Amino acid sequence: MDELLTLDSQRRQAISQGDELRARRNQASRAIGQLRAQGEEAPEDVVLEMREVGQEIDVLERQTRELDERIHSILLELPNLPREDVPRGLSEEENIVVRQWGEPKSLDFPAKPHWDLAEEMGIIDFQRGVKLSGSRFYTMSGYGAKLERATIAWMLDLHSREHGYTELMLPILVRREVMEGSGNLPKFADNLYRDEEDDLWLIPTAEVPITNLYRDEILPPGSLPRYYVAQTPCFRREKTAAGRDTRGIKRVHQFNKVEMYKIVDPETSDDELDRLLADAEDVCQRLGLAYRVLQLCTGDISFPSAETFDIEIWSAGCEEWLEASSCSNCTDFQARRANIRYRPAAGSRPEFVHTLNGSGLALPRVIIAILENNQQADGSVIIPEVLRPYTGFDIIPASGG
Repeated sequence: MDELLTLDSQRRQAISQGDELRARRNQASRAIGQLRAQGEEAPEDVVLEMREVGQEIDVLERQTRELDERIHSILLELPNLPREDVPRGLSEEENIVVRQWGEPKSLDFPAKPHWDLAEEMGIIDFQRGVKLSGSRFYTMSGYGAKLERATIAWMLDLHSREHGYTELMLPILVRREVMEGSGNLPKFADNLYRDEEDDLWLIPTAEVPITNLYRDEILPPGSLPRYYVAQTPCFRREKTAAGRDTRGIKRVHQFNKVEMYKIVDPETSDDELDRLLADAEDVCQRLGLAYRVLQLCTGDISFPSAETFDIEIWSAGCEEWLEASSCSNCTDFQARRANIRYRPAAGSRPEFVHTLNGSGLALPRVIIAILENNQQADGSVIIPEVLRPYTGFDIIPASGG
């Protein structure tokens, strides 16, 4: 911040000096013009002086451009400001559990973690995933592949038919400025995958392209709120998580996620966050998954977020709470970076919108919870009732394949 304020002061000074010199040059140019109109030549010393003034202006303009670039690069590194009611803290240890739904499931037989259960059933293959792409990749087949596809379709239908979201299909390769607009660049460059030749980036979440749908646009009066939902593959290097959750599919480089996104009037964004969170909770409840809601502290909220609530679902096999959704109000942070504005009324001055996003939900963690919580003593898995019209089967047999 100290460097930013210093640079800003230097920039203001350079602009002020440039304005003074331009005013001086304009005044001299008018005087020279009057002399020439009268058939007189301008004094040589005045001409030389104005030439020097022009050179000084060029130097100041170059300095201003360089200062602008440096200030812009610093601003891109500054996170959003937390809301006043966000708990103060330095790490996830200081997050607050605000409520819990359902009781963590305990089985009356030794529960298996999904990495053992799924491999024994033949529906997830970790070794072939590594053979194809390296560590933290996997393949799914048979009942496993159908279960994931069915879960995605059901969640998209739930959000679009009952929660009021418009479904989107989106590119998964985006331009650099799109990553900057959502807040992923330059902060998280090391965790992103990139095509260097075309400078296109694989998205870490559908939030990135949705944020930029209305980049550099002014939305007309009466067009807010706008709710969107999309399923995309997500790509993350997970460098910051080295050594954590390496077994199974809890933390992988490529995964599917259903993302909810809202573009709203700033006056309604707090209420919209409550409804966004409720929509994500509804998915958990209909799947019969016990979960808890955490309010993240200032040291754990994401870079573009002003307030975030996480949903963690219980998984009986690995006996832990797994984050399946993160619902955030980004206020006008992304809107400023992507220049997304709206007119509250006809003829009124444009204002920045507020943006919100939330997982609805992330598939690897949901699949883990479905498998581990619904496993049977004989090694089979019961499918949640809401998914059966989509899967076409009620149970994955022990030898699923």
